[in-house]
Amino acid sequence: MDDSRIVDLYLQRDESALSHTADKYGSRLRTLSYRIVADYPTAEECENDTYIQAWNSIPPHEPRNYLYAFLARIIRHISLNFCRHRDRLKRSAHIVELSAEMEACIPAPNDYECSVDDIVLKDAINSFLSRLDAEKRNIFIRRYWYLDSIEEICKRFALSESKVKVLLFRCRNKLRQQLIKEGYTL
Repeated sequence: MDDSRIVDLYLQRDESALSHTADKYGSRLRTLSYRIVADYPTAEECENDTYIQAWNSIPPHEPRNYLYAFLARIIRHISLNFCRHRDRLKRSAHIVELSAEMEACIPAPNDYECSVDDIVLKDAINSFLSRLDAEKRNIFIRRYWYLDSIEEICKRFALSESKVKVLLFRCRNKLRQQLIKEGYTL
């Protein structure tokens, strides 16, 4: 079933929308969650919470052309929130590794005034990503949005580990330079 029809079912408040969503995207959503929480039962719980949040978010949102991205954003936030809750005293090494790679590039606002700049920051990052060629953009997104390991990226794109690491390093540096040029202090 196509995404537009599934969204129509949500809008009609037809509960079959949930089963169609699970059939079409369930395994991809669980995989994304598992990369973050590293526990299958928790990933399944996050998947179920995603369906509930999607049910409550559609309407007003109507993600006809981007249903998977809409669901991926929801499950990613739910999974990260679970990790924050679970790991208050100890940090997940995988999340810390990715955070350390990106913290030199993206400023982390700690107060409300800084959060006003979030929209501008989002636009700057999207602008940066749009200027990358397709392969670099996809590798960058697979690493920092989908949390793929270097090994998984190497297999997916048939590249060597050193090439992927160098490519990600250069992309982070370019992003940092663009953000500094646009006035962000890092």
